[in-house]
Parts: sequence; structure tokens; C-alpha cells
Amino acid sequence: MLRTLTALLSGIAISFGVAAQDKPTAQQERMKSCNAQASKKELKGDERQAFMSKCLSAKGKAKDEKELTAQQQKMKTCNAQASKKELKGDERKAFMSKCLKADSGELTAQQEKMKTCNAQASKKELKGDQRREFMSECLST
Repeated sequence: MLRTLTALLSGIAISFGVAAQDKPTAQQERMKSCNAQASKKELKGDERQAFMSKCLSAKGKAKDEKELTAQQQKMKTCNAQASKKELKGDERKAFMSKCLKADSGELTAQQEKMKTCNAQASKKELKGDQRREFMSECLST
């Protein structure tokens, strides 16, 4: 009985291990990328170790303005404004909420399409699977 249970648990562990290996984690992907970069630069020893450490850390990733999404840029701008006004606690939360919700009135093409398709689905009073199917078809055209 104990052998059977041990064998069963081992089989499960192995199958999860194999499944986990199918798709690498973000950290594993980063490790692979950093390794490739270090090899390309032909780094060895301490140089390689220092490079890998920097590359794998969050600090090693360049975060300049061009890499920020629109939402991240907006968050950064609102945060800077709140800091400049020296807002704290609930005042800061309220300001950030209002600032982040403030819309320049410009929607992306995808947001416009989503808004239009959503309005059409509501007008047709579609629900559940019918609504999902309609939205999928509407957004893909």
C-alpha cells in the first residue's frame, strides 16, 4: 500500500515537472536571454557573473520613457504631480484616482471598436454565449 502510494505520488510529481517544463517561466526566459547576451559578449568569470546579476535584477532592465505603456506613463505623471503638491494619505488617493481617470478623450482604435461592439450587443440584448460569440466576431472584423 505504501509503495503504491509512493509510486502514485512520484508519478504525479514527475508529470507536473514535465508540464512545468513545457512553458518556461518569465524568470527562466529572462535567464535564457541574459545567458545568450553574456555568451554573445564572450563574458567569463567575474565579468559574466556581474553582468548576469545586473541583467536578471529588475534594476538591470532599462525603463526609459519609450518603454512605458500609456497607462504606466500616466501613472508616473500623476504620481509626480501628487508628489509636487506634497499630497499624503486620503488626499493623495483621491487625487491619484481623479488624475488616472481623467481621460484626454482619445480612445485607441481597439477601445473604440470595443465600445461600438458592446453598444451593439447591448442594443440586441445579447447575453452569455451569444454575447461572447457576437463580441468575438464584431471585434475580429
